[in-house]
Amino acid sequence: MGETIKIAVTPVIQGGGSLFTPEQFATIGKVVGTDAKIEMTSFKQLYVEIPLERREEIVASLQQSGLEVYPAGFVTKSLIACNFCKGAEEAGLETARIVNKAIAGIETPTPIKVGYAGCALGTSEPLLKDIGIVKMRNTFDVYIGGEAKGLKAVPAKLLVSGVSEEELPQVITKIISFYKENAKGKEKFNRFVDRITLEKISANCL
Repeated sequence: MGETIKIAVTPVIQGGGSLFTPEQFATIGKVVGTDAKIEMTSFKQLYVEIPLERREEIVASLQQSGLEVYPAGFVTKSLIACNFCKGAEEAGLETARIVNKAIAGIETPTPIKVGYAGCALGTSEPLLKDIGIVKMRNTFDVYIGGEAKGLKAVPAKLLVSGVSEEELPQVITKIISFYKENAKGKEKFNRFVDRITLEKISANCL
């Protein structure tokens, strides 16, 4: 196969969850070939290993089928959203898409997972993500520092409440930028939050 590269493939954020169509799966199989390695990740992305020389061609075909393609590895993952069970408008589907467009694929010292819940039920488990967003009526609460792995799993801590729809993408990107600028090497995000403190992050990002 020669030199290869991994790409992250995901369906668009939509009501009902992470829904692939049969045609999209068929497209993936057709364009990557029978020798490709495809991994289902815990953050709702397919990691697909493809020939580097065919990257542009394959990405274009996947995007044409309605899929989204992002870098794999040490980047901010595409938004891990809920199923929008309260409806697209009430749960903030369009806002989630705007946030995803702002954050997905940003290079980071370690991979960053951002969760989004359209209501306080939190079915997407946003408080177990590095950054969690919870819609509360017409504004949003932002949590940071969650860790789901290991025996010392911890929920994220509330950083700010009452963030408007217009302010939300900028708040999240500022947090990610502050982490990039101040992390020590490959410091995990939750450890970064503990070291820097909520107060300093709030002072620099809000």
